[in-house]
Amino acid sequence: MTKELQLRVTPKDGYNEQSIRRYVAREQGWDERTITCVRTLKRSIDARQRDIYVNLTVRVFINEQPPVEEYTPVEYHDVSNRPQVIVVGAGPGGLFAALRLIELGLRPIVVERGKNVRDRKKDLARIRPEQKVDPESNYAFGEGGAGAYSDGKLFTRSKKRGNGEKILRVFCQHGASPSILSDAHPHIGTDKLPRVIENMRETILRCGGEVHFETKMVALLIQNEAAPYVEGICCANGKEYHGPVILATGHSARDVYRWLYDNDIELEAKGLAVGVRLEHPAQLIDQIQYHNKRGRGDYLPAAEYSFVQQVDGRGVYSFCMCPGGFVVPAASGPEQIVVNGMSPANRNGKWSNSGMVVELRPEDTEGNDVLKMMHYQEELERTCWQQGNMRQTAPAQRMADFVNNSLSYDIPESSYAPGLISSPLHFWMPEPIRHRLQEAFRLWGRQKHGFLTNEATVIGVETRTSSPVRIVRNAETLQHTRLHGLFPCGEGAGYAGGIVSAAVDGERCAESVAEYLRG
Repeated sequence: MTKELQLRVTPKDGYNEQSIRRYVAREQGWDERTITCVRTLKRSIDARQRDIYVNLTVRVFINEQPPVEEYTPVEYHDVSNRPQVIVVGAGPGGLFAALRLIELGLRPIVVERGKNVRDRKKDLARIRPEQKVDPESNYAFGEGGAGAYSDGKLFTRSKKRGNGEKILRVFCQHGASPSILSDAHPHIGTDKLPRVIENMRETILRCGGEVHFETKMVALLIQNEAAPYVEGICCANGKEYHGPVILATGHSARDVYRWLYDNDIELEAKGLAVGVRLEHPAQLIDQIQYHNKRGRGDYLPAAEYSFVQQVDGRGVYSFCMCPGGFVVPAASGPEQIVVNGMSPANRNGKWSNSGMVVELRPEDTEGNDVLKMMHYQEELERTCWQQGNMRQTAPAQRMADFVNNSLSYDIPESSYAPGLISSPLHFWMPEPIRHRLQEAFRLWGRQKHGFLTNEATVIGVETRTSSPVRIVRNAETLQHTRLHGLFPCGEGAGYAGGIVSAAVDGERCAESVAEYLRG
């Protein structure tokens, strides 16, 4: 017999299967020896009141053995001799597009401008001592995309675009912990995700697909001016690959946007959000969120938070919150400072950080250039680089000083490895961004006592929240509106925001390519 139960337990009982088993037996009046297994289907923390509880949905197996697998794995077959499809970019959009193509009996040819996920890690480690960024191998470019070394959070609010549950199952199939299937805010962790990505690559290769690293697309191959269609790509190394193209290049591939613009391929300016990375001591966030001077205690995970507020007609919100994590240098080229956040799987670091960003719409900037939002990003990142002494040392300010327009004469210890330099962000940041952040920080400080503090550090700048451009596509076929055979995909095309939504969009694009080839 199996039975599903809704439980509300203390943190001590919420994260240990044996404790859950004992609780179920006691509450249901069952003999614990008859319970062969308890599987957690959903888990979330309720920290709204002083007493913290864990809400669980569990499946209890009584006098019977559970299935070996907690999910049904996807079957991937050999596609060595099947029609090929070009996938540009090996981020979540590209990888899941490639895996879905294999399911559909098509052969993916993946080209990635950056390095494989292990070699890429070595280039990231050099940023601190050398104070410069490799423009082809960094936190934005390389196998796994921007998500590989920026936390691996799998939470998405988007339910209408595809099967997010399947995405989580595929991650598990390739080595992620099954806990992501049950946690309310699933998270793989920066230390675990690279191996999962490698396993995905091995699946693609084992099934007859190809993956080419350090292979940068420089042009689309376009035929027939009267009814233009894409027949493949040309790469910087001179190689050409032929077939319909899924373009999943990520939100930082500005050279791709420029090439499309220069070749009159339809684009449109897209809204985004820019701001700062805010870093607190993790212990302080735990104390605030769990209403306890002891912080998280012995059983709770590092505390998360989420804020959203309207200020003068624009949204201000927390973004990519990393409990127990660290701030990283996420620039993708010279004369840029960009910051992001990430966490290991156990989230046991000394600090917690989050992007704090302000909504920016195309009408908020001057001109009609479809690349104007990208130019706005570039200018702000260049200003930040100049404030950082033209190195990867990031300009920073104590949080309360930023809100009160005061100089910070020193900066707290930080997780940001290249180092911080005290800088008056309140003075040089664009006034609409600065003002809205200050107002939101004041409000959130009143809502959460202790949140607005000079123990926290504001670090500039967070600009890569999403693509500044949308590559226009047909809503039904997912093809570009003018170029048949081109399927703009994921975050870089302006149709996703995060690992799961990009992966879902990759699968949808693969399905549309299959329809295109059948047609």
